[in-house]
Amino acid sequence: MSGSTIDVRTPDGVADAYLSGRDEARNPGVLFLMDAFGLRPVIEEMADRIAQRGYVVLAPNVFYRAGRAPVLPFPDMTQEGARGEFFKSVRPLMDELTPEHVVSDGAAYLDELAKFADEPFAITGYCLGVRLGWRIGVSAPDRVAALAGFHGGSLVTDDPESPHRSAGALRAEVYFGHADQDPSNGAEQIAQLEAALDEAGVTYESEVYAGAAHGYTMADTPVFDEAARERHYDALFALLERTWPR
Repeated sequence: MSGSTIDVRTPDGVADAYLSGRDEARNPGVLFLMDAFGLRPVIEEMADRIAQRGYVVLAPNVFYRAGRAPVLPFPDMTQEGARGEFFKSVRPLMDELTPEHVVSDGAAYLDELAKFADEPFAITGYCLGVRLGWRIGVSAPDRVAALAGFHGGSLVTDDPESPHRSAGALRAEVYFGHADQDPSNGAEQIAQLEAALDEAGVTYESEVYAGAAHGYTMADTPVFDEAARERHYDALFALLERTWPR
């Protein structure tokens, strides 16, 4: 399975995106939301693997306002301090993803996916992409039937616009695969997130992957954990198959 790069028109410009699994048959659609390291080969490989199971997968460059992928060079993780320097550069791009931008971009991504797949869709997000996926799911509840998030952070904060505060607007079935070793998403935050989902009556599953670090699915980083990545695929495919029984 291999895909191609396409352009997605948004209210603010054009987002480059990777599309995999396009077929004459209109298979179910999955919006794949990247981590902060950007749209790159490992993201395309993951999208292809999902597409191999019979899905159309769209992975947009969510930093498109700053340019086409790769927006920033991938850091040399063998160099001390490289990761920290990278995040100094990427932070302004992340800050630009305001709730308003995420909602308008999300609608454009779903509209593009609708050209190749029937609604409603699924979303799977990673790190940064978990928060983006949540906001898109909340803003378009009739268009998103399943939402998965892996090693996400800052889902529970003191901010009035913290994602967990809008759990009542979700209509999707939700799955979270939390990283055990994640200072941005500790046990207290996970408990608050689950409480918000319980109060809202959301159908969900929330699991902590023991020993896994933030970013465990990403094979091009030092925190990659193959066993945790495979567990993530098992959970994601189970969610997708519940959404679209075959």
